[in-house]
Order: sequence, then C-alpha cells, then structure tokens
Amino acid sequence: MTIPTETRAPSGALTLESRAGDGPLAAAREQLAGAAAFLGLDDGLHTMLAYPRRELTVSIPLRRDDGSTACYIGHRVQHNLSRGPGKGGVRFSPAVDLDEVRALAMWMTWKCALVDLPYGGAKGGVTIDPRQHSPMEMERVTRRYTSELADFIGPERDIPAPDIGTNEQTMAWMMDTVSVGRGYTVPGAVTGKPLLIGGSLGRSDATSLGVAQVAIAALTTLGRDGLAASAAIQGYGKVGRGAARFLRDAGVRVIAVSDQYAGVFDETGLDLDALDEHVTRTGTVVGFGGAGAIDNADLLTLDVDLLLPCAVESVITHDNAHLVQARAVVEGANGPTTPVADKILAERGILVVPDILANAGGVIVSYFEWVQANQAYWWTESDVHARLRERMTIAWDLVNDEASRTTRTLRDAATTLAVRRVAEAHRVRGLYP
Repeated sequence: MTIPTETRAPSGALTLESRAGDGPLAAAREQLAGAAAFLGLDDGLHTMLAYPRRELTVSIPLRRDDGSTACYIGHRVQHNLSRGPGKGGVRFSPAVDLDEVRALAMWMTWKCALVDLPYGGAKGGVTIDPRQHSPMEMERVTRRYTSELADFIGPERDIPAPDIGTNEQTMAWMMDTVSVGRGYTVPGAVTGKPLLIGGSLGRSDATSLGVAQVAIAALTTLGRDGLAASAAIQGYGKVGRGAARFLRDAGVRVIAVSDQYAGVFDETGLDLDALDEHVTRTGTVVGFGGAGAIDNADLLTLDVDLLLPCAVESVITHDNAHLVQARAVVEGANGPTTPVADKILAERGILVVPDILANAGGVIVSYFEWVQANQAYWWTESDVHARLRERMTIAWDLVNDEASRTTRTLRDAATTLAVRRVAEAHRVRGLYP
C-alpha cells in the first residue's frame, strides 16, 4: 500500500510522495490517489485535495465532580469548503486522534459531493471516554470544546452533528453554547439536535434507513430476493440497531449482531424486539437469552448475504478479508474496510457498497434539518423519509451505472464521481491570489 505524504519543494510548497502506511488517513489518501489518477488530475489539484483546508487542535480543561482537574485534547478539521460550509460529526472516544479526524473529514467531503449536497467535508472529536465521566462532566467538556471552536463553526461555516460517543443532548449543549456566545438562538449551528429545539423528524434513524435501502438495492443487483436473504451486523449502536430493524421489516433475516463487547447469533433469525428490550435494560447484547454467543471476529466471517460493519474503521483487513463469506458488504461505518482488504474482496467477487454511499443517509437528513432551520418551517416525517429515499436512490443508480460502465468497483466509481465534483468546484471558483 502507498499513500501520499507531505514533503516540501525548495520553495516551501507542499508536494506529494509515496510511502508505506496504513490506518484511516492512509486509506483515504490512497482512495483519492486512485480517483485522481483515473481523472487525470494535475499534481497541484491532487495536493490541494489531499490536505485539509483548515484544522484546529485545542486543549479542554475539565473540573471533575470530585474537584480534581483533567485536560483533554479536541480537534476540528475542515477538509474542503469549495462546495459549501463544512459538514461532519463530532465523536467522543479514547481512540480519537488527529489523523483519524483528517481521514473522516476527507470522506465527508466525498460523501457530501456524491449525494450532491452544498457542503464541504469536516469532522471533529475529543480524545475522551464518555463512559468514565458523569453527564455533568460531559456537559462541561462539550461546552468548553464548543467555545474553543466558536470562531471556527456555525451555520455558514461548519455544522457539527452527532457521531460515536455523542448524541442529541451533546448537540443541544453545542447549539446553546454557540447561541449564548452570539447573543441569539442559532438553530442551524448543529444538526441532529432534539426536536424541541429545532431538530428534524426522521434524523435519528436516517443513517440506518439509508444503509438498509442500499443493502436491499445490493441484493437486487446480486439477483437475491430480500425475503430469502440473511444479514449479520457488527456494531449494534445508532446505525446498526436501526438498520437491523429496517432490514427485518423488508423481510431480511438478521441472524447475528454484535457490540464492542461481543455478539449474539441465531440461524433462524434474532428476535429483535426482545433483543432491544435486553439492550435497553443492560446496555449490551451480551447475555441475551434468546440466542447463542458469537465474537466480533467470527461474526465477520459468517455465511450470509449481507455483512454490515457499522462500528469503527479498519475491521475488515488483510488478515480476515479472505475469510469473509458474505455476498455483499455494506459499510454502515466510515472506513471499515482497508484498501488491501478491499482489493481482496473485489478479487473474490464480493460486492462492497462503500461508506460514502451506504451511510450517507445521516448527512442527507442533516442537510434537511439545516434547510428547515434556515426556513423556520418543519417537514413531516413522511416528507423527510420520502426525500431521503429519493436522494439515496439517485445516488445508488448513479454509482451503480458508473461502476457498470467503467467495469470498476462501486467504491472506485463513487470516489471518482465525488472527487470530480469537488475538483470541478475548485476549477470554477479558481485560486485566490
């Protein structure tokens, strides 16, 4: 695997060279390099797209409930702003680092361009484990992080949303902090916030609905009937839990799911209603009495029609890609398949629906929420779902047709389409002297 990395010409200008590497940022830049080569982009434009437009790293001091003081590191990266303000989630996780945030911001750029939203790509995060902190401590962390970003974000600049470790309440705190600083309520400052303060109907399950929709489309492409299909889902959180429900409603048999601790399995199909009650009560799928146990590694290799990695990056790698038995992998998470694993799956004839297409439902409805906030006019849930399905259908058809026309993978086709749109926006806007 090779990725572009930063060097400087004698003039001091950024250039690109190749070096070995792995991880999310390496994967994102390798995908860009493939699209740039296919499109024939010049080195200067490729370099512009390979590096963030802006990035900010801040320290976040926290007075803990016991009176002690701790300090955490937060980031916000705006990868590209040529098509509009930045858009991307905020994650609170002990695994957050700057390179991860850079990669996620780049993927958001391509995702927004692919589904034709007037946004650039951004992402943020704090290196913290929310499970080790009280709600009051997390509120203080969120507000301090937001205040540090106050001049960096906003409805015309960069609009955060929930991600791993964050939720509607986190967005409410962020919106309130921005609003207090400006002296008036700014509902468009974030998306994914509670309905009571300007959130959108249909936002909470938007990513899940989009994932399920393209999963069914993938089955159709493979000539499989959804009513006879099976699925395994790694990551039974915000995305995976909703996707399981939508797939079940479409007739798909969900036989295995897992969370960060372990998984459960039932060849005949899991009782998702009973499982959800168990998860709500215990906080994990572990110990669910209606199914057998399975670990995350074994779940990824089950003989199923659909495998949905809906947790974190880099779970399908060169170590296990040759063991995957699913007919299609639908990426509910961002970057769950490494470039080497992607090539292995393609060589084995396994269809991979890439993240920038599969999980775009969330940012689509975030866009709808932002539009509603700007108009001060709210849509019904059926309106939101209908508009979401229309956008996802258009994007799926576009990518599937491009892949068929060029005999390339869905990921290559999707990335190329997205990069072309961003590159064209750069060319039309020109370079500021």
